Amino acid sequence: MGSHDVDWVVIGSGFGGSVSALRLAEKGYSVQVLEQGNRIEDEDLPSSTWDLRRYFYAPKLGMRGILRMVAFKDVFVSAGTGVGGGSLGYAMTLYTPPPPFFLDKQWPGGHDWHAELSPHYETAQRMLGVTDAAVGDPADQMLLEYGEKIGCADTYRTARVGTYLDTPGQTVPDPYFGGEGPARTGCTTCGRCMMGCPVGAKNSLPKNYLWFAEKRGVRITPQRQVVTIRPLGERGEDGWEIVHERSGAWRRKDRQVLRTGGIVISGGTLGTNQLLAQAKANGDLPHLSPRLGHLVRTNSEAVLGVTVPADKDPGLINRVAINSSIYPDQHTHIETVVYGKGGGAMRSIFTLLTGDGSRAVRPLKLLGQIVRHPRRYASLMFSPGWSERTIIVLVMQSLDNAIRLVAKPGRNGKVRLQTQEDPDRPNPRFIPVANDFTEWLAKRTGGIAASSVLESLFSIPSTAHFLGGVVVGETAQDGVVDADHRVHGYENLLVCDGSAVPANVGVNPSLTITAMAERAMSRVPAKEGAVVHEPIGVAPIAGKTATAEPEPVAPLPVVSVS
Repeated sequence: MGSHDVDWVVIGSGFGGSVSALRLAEKGYSVQVLEQGNRIEDEDLPSSTWDLRRYFYAPKLGMRGILRMVAFKDVFVSAGTGVGGGSLGYAMTLYTPPPPFFLDKQWPGGHDWHAELSPHYETAQRMLGVTDAAVGDPADQMLLEYGEKIGCADTYRTARVGTYLDTPGQTVPDPYFGGEGPARTGCTTCGRCMMGCPVGAKNSLPKNYLWFAEKRGVRITPQRQVVTIRPLGERGEDGWEIVHERSGAWRRKDRQVLRTGGIVISGGTLGTNQLLAQAKANGDLPHLSPRLGHLVRTNSEAVLGVTVPADKDPGLINRVAINSSIYPDQHTHIETVVYGKGGGAMRSIFTLLTGDGSRAVRPLKLLGQIVRHPRRYASLMFSPGWSERTIIVLVMQSLDNAIRLVAKPGRNGKVRLQTQEDPDRPNPRFIPVANDFTEWLAKRTGGIAASSVLESLFSIPSTAHFLGGVVVGETAQDGVVDADHRVHGYENLLVCDGSAVPANVGVNPSLTITAMAERAMSRVPAKEGAVVHEPIGVAPIAGKTATAEPEPVAPLPVVSVS
């Protein structure tokens, strides 16, 4: 290790960071993880989204929860924080993308990307305990009904989810890793996956990758925000220096410097783009690709909703957050989602459904809706039990849409990221089939259809799947990292998170981020002379492991509601 404090530092502990930490430790390296969020145990998770301090992340305001929300002029982003990153509050939906994703022109040439990534998808599924949702609800039945109406019922399928579904409400010894992992409690189908599983059934990263990383000696340091990174030597051939401070610190006196042989940046798309843009602006990384910030993807998403009347509540939350999906066309994926009891604070991001139009027209359409339907608006905004009675409609597309993140100088030398529309392939601000399904669902249930408030007022779409900006590319003129996730122009510097994903996935991207990180880590040689451990999950594990990718299946059995 020489003059280095540690062999590798991993910045971030989400899907890319957790994979990197475990696999590097298994190869014999000493590893430290710096995570800007808190270490959050199951008992620390919020019981309601109204527990602002424990649900939302804004450390300068004293909020150190699991959800960070950032508004740009072209997109509204939700992202996870904490030890375990997005796995703490995501809907644990783990799909393999459709074939066109692997054929996107942005992928470096000379590879069959579907074939190369397939074994790593299998490993990721074993590690994350992927299985099929088992209990349905009326929203699933109505999604299938809509599929039959528009002629795509054959694409209906149950969701692939990362949760322990056996022994509901009962705690048992580790069922996944031959008894080497943590004890688990069976899913009670309360629908609260996105607030953080209250029973410990979700296969979040602290229960698999990070659990074994720490058993292999990885040190995880929470509440540390990396300010910049500097190469030792011209291009990092002698290692790296990392400057970090306490997250949300108002003063710089808490700054510390860490020396390491190599760095894996896994701060999520927001964090990684911000860190690299800052280091470039500082002059610390002058050789970074000019493609930094390009090809930022939003999964071309739309987020809408339908709130059913209280007297017609069909029992919508006796399930996991996402149970099933359909493809109305080859590029579009629709899922129904629930928050479960206690998600009421999230209603503030919705308003009455509006149609297409310019940024000037859509607010007028919203105003017209409110004037024509004041009772409907009041009910949507103020009636109790919103999260128990609301079906969120999540629509994703695999089209070649993009925006750019541009670094602008701010105060005290800190850069601010701003979005810029790609004129040739603009991000969608209105997806007709999303509105069509939402309106149909509202009529079918007698409910109130809703749009994202930012989409209605400012034509700003929302996404929980922010990707790209540091994408893989053949050369530095094509992308920021190479096929093995090594940053072009530097040594011992890798990026493993959603920012490296080169195209819109069209489905929930967590499994893809995990698989890409698994492949990148498989290319890192073991430490010379060190004790190397057999990588867990690469081969089938004794216990409950993932099943093969299923074909579309019949509707789920609906749980009875008293």
